[in-house]
Amino acid sequence: MSTGELLSIDPQELQFPFELRKQISCSLNLSNKTHSYVAFKVKTTNPEKYCVRPNTGVVLPASTGNVIVTMQAQKEAPPDMQCKDKFLLQSVVASPGTAAKDITPEMFNKESGNRVEECKLRVVYLAPPQPPSPVQEGSEEGSSSTASVSDNGSLNASEFTSVPRAHVKQHQPQHNSSDARSRISKLAEEKNAAIQQNKSLQQELELLRRKARKGHTGIPLMYVILVGLIGVILGYLLKRT
Repeated sequence: MSTGELLSIDPQELQFPFELRKQISCSLNLSNKTHSYVAFKVKTTNPEKYCVRPNTGVVLPASTGNVIVTMQAQKEAPPDMQCKDKFLLQSVVASPGTAAKDITPEMFNKESGNRVEECKLRVVYLAPPQPPSPVQEGSEEGSSSTASVSDNGSLNASEFTSVPRAHVKQHQPQHNSSDARSRISKLAEEKNAAIQQNKSLQQELELLRRKARKGHTGIPLMYVILVGLIGVILGYLLKRT
């Protein structure tokens, strides 16, 4: 950590885990040690290579701020992984209520009599993280699996818990499908039975009508109406099924 009179800067080195053709970012934490507004500005020796957000800003009294430095994707690795790029962070006391939009280059001009605090930061390339070693076969498989669970933590835990969930989901539709088929079969049987009964009643009703027209029987009219009503009710039930 670099400690000045105005800002504490952490870390003092910009560390990038270097990988070819990949943007890499690191952050700077700025802590205002004073009870005044502090404006800051970030400069670099290689502005085309880096993107700084924000490159100017204000840290409120006794507060902290954050700066993200992003290195553009590189096509080649530098010799011996050494980088000569440097950054300069300038800070100055600002008027109360100053916002980022109020910052001007004149605020960091020493020749104008402004008291500007400066901190130089160097860039360091780190080796990229190594991929995990493959699981050994044979007798070493059990111990390698245990180490993988311990090292990766929640990642492996989520993989193990997902297997039972998938297993349950596969059996659930089969159970529902079996119940549905049983219910459909039962409804079909009831429907067929009602159809047969309706046909039988219709035939009986037609026979009674013929006998009534010929006058060969003394069947009461109410009995004929009752049979007709039963047929209507059965027809309504068939439509509902």
